[in-house]
Amino acid sequence: MASPDGVVPGNIYLFRHGETEWSLTGQHTGTTDLPLLPEGEAAARELAGVLRSHRFERVLVSPLQRAKRTAELAGLGDFEVEPLLREWDYGAYEGITTKQISADLGHPWEVFVDGVKPGVTPGETVHEVAARAQQVLDKIWPDLERGDVALFGHGHALRVLTATYLKVDPCFGQHLVLDAGSMSVLTHHRSTRCLGMYNLSPWRLLTE
Repeated sequence: MASPDGVVPGNIYLFRHGETEWSLTGQHTGTTDLPLLPEGEAAARELAGVLRSHRFERVLVSPLQRAKRTAELAGLGDFEVEPLLREWDYGAYEGITTKQISADLGHPWEVFVDGVKPGVTPGETVHEVAARAQQVLDKIWPDLERGDVALFGHGHALRVLTATYLKVDPCFGQHLVLDAGSMSVLTHHRSTRCLGMYNLSPWRLLTE
């Protein structure tokens, strides 16, 4: 879905990894390296049918196994591992749900607004995640001169990357929904960066 009057011909395809045990329960999964559930693997295999005829100039994938396995099952196994695409480091909130964090704090908690606390890992601010996202965008920009690029990563980090691509405050990511196993496209209209589509589950469109 290239924009014929765009500044560059390529689009950025975002793929959030398939379902894991913690994504199903709502536990924050930053550095914990969980495998896909069978349902997540099945969704990725169905995605392979959608992407079979699509060519990507470059495919970058988070080093965590849930993202790598999603890319492999989606038929894009010839990828580069990119540490900058790892998920937000949640620090002390790793493995904890939003409901639990809010109860402990005594008020509704939102990671984009309230941030995280250091734990076993130091955690990250939204602006630190955005700085990583900008480095990814800088890295792939030359590839977009030739065609599309695919990025396989994680819910919060890809929402921040989307805001960074749109050149808005990274906290805008809180207004975006990115389900496990979804596909999104970042595109452009003339010189304006745009959302081509967001949070699409193509296999659901084919089966419902």
